[in-house]
Amino acid sequence: MLDKVTTDTARLNNLGPIPMECDAPFLKITGELPRELNGTLYRNGPNPQFDAPGAHWFVGDGMLHAFHLENGRASYRNRWVRTPKWQAEHDAGRALFGGFGRKLPGAPADVTTDGGVANTNIISHAGRLLALEEGHLPTEIEPGTLNRRGYCDYNGAIQGPFTAHPKIDPVSGELVFFGYNASGPLTPALSFGSVSSSGTVTRFDRFEAPYASMVHDFIVTENHLLFPILPITGSMERVMRGKAPYAWEPEKGAYVGVMKRNGSAKDIVWFRAETCYVFHIMNAWEETGRIVADVMQFEEAPLFNHPDGSPTDPQKSRARYCRWTFDLSGNTDRFSQKYLDDLTGEFPRIDDRRAGLTSNHGWYACANPDLPMFGALSGIVHVNGKGKRLGNYLLPAGDTISEPVFVERGADAEEGDGWLLAVVWRARENRSDLSVFNARDVESGPVALVHLGHRVPDGFHGNWVAAR
Repeated sequence: MLDKVTTDTARLNNLGPIPMECDAPFLKITGELPRELNGTLYRNGPNPQFDAPGAHWFVGDGMLHAFHLENGRASYRNRWVRTPKWQAEHDAGRALFGGFGRKLPGAPADVTTDGGVANTNIISHAGRLLALEEGHLPTEIEPGTLNRRGYCDYNGAIQGPFTAHPKIDPVSGELVFFGYNASGPLTPALSFGSVSSSGTVTRFDRFEAPYASMVHDFIVTENHLLFPILPITGSMERVMRGKAPYAWEPEKGAYVGVMKRNGSAKDIVWFRAETCYVFHIMNAWEETGRIVADVMQFEEAPLFNHPDGSPTDPQKSRARYCRWTFDLSGNTDRFSQKYLDDLTGEFPRIDDRRAGLTSNHGWYACANPDLPMFGALSGIVHVNGKGKRLGNYLLPAGDTISEPVFVERGADAEEGDGWLLAVVWRARENRSDLSVFNARDVESGPVALVHLGHRVPDGFHGNWVAAR
């Protein structure tokens, strides 16, 4: 039982922040790191510099964690992203904001959080390393030092919010992105666009969605863009009444807008389905006259309450591997939803060389069904292109795992031939390991463990950047 792990309730989860930045140039390794792994795993997540009353976990200051692997050796560095908010609070020595831009009593009038917290993802594209958080512009990061270089608006070509989940086309190298709240806080407008492989913005446009929604992820296939508008709703009216800016309103319904990548926003076709919520997409592709998308679907949204403050049903607030199918023939405006597994899971990933194309390998972090702590992600599932489990690995009781990141063995390796990198929290020792798995044989457990002396808090997303 989990309560036997420790009597200190503060150590029953790994969500709390760590208070320090550090460098560890030579880390102990159990097993042997594959020599082909030469590069850096970057991870991002909320790590509040100061406690702020009423602040949602989603709005904590971003902290980057970099594991550098080279010739069988490993080193580590972590740094807060020094956004204007972080710097203002650092200078003041206390929290100045309570989240979503809300100032705390006594905060200086000239201090603003308009630049965000850069706490959700970190990607590399067109020679830039970008820390992302969906409410604001990307923040450019210096790869070695993790220093903040400033905001990236591509020489003024984009403005407003920028998703934490842009997609990179594996064929063209084009980066496709979107942003919600594009006409201001809690508005129904979405922007979207693309950046070429050389770093030039080639498109930037916007449209109105059916209602203001928290749109965390979207779907890109070879020829289409899909925008899920699902009922974690934004409301300025609620804010003005002192209520939560975002809430679960299932009566609003579930919409997905479908448009051609080379088409116009005015030609978006809206599909409907049973109310649900999805934070993350595994992959999507086109079949004859159809679009198929694999997602991690909740019946009810977690982490957010109804507008009256009442919680959602915890039994329905768990994500399961689900397949959406859109018939593009025009015979229906409904899309189908079919669960492919009943296991609780999140943070799906693929071999990114198959992004937007048919894929035969996928992975996600799963919850151990035998543990009493609901929702703790404590294993990895490997699935094929039909959603069938190919492997499943579970951690010891109490330990938790991050999003698994796939790294191919080489540029010419077959799909799925490579490794999964995931950060594991060891509950009994209250510290973390970087785990390296054979991606096609996760059941055998890690082939190597890189040991840290402290913990990496449960965060959001990360990516591998190969050495040049």
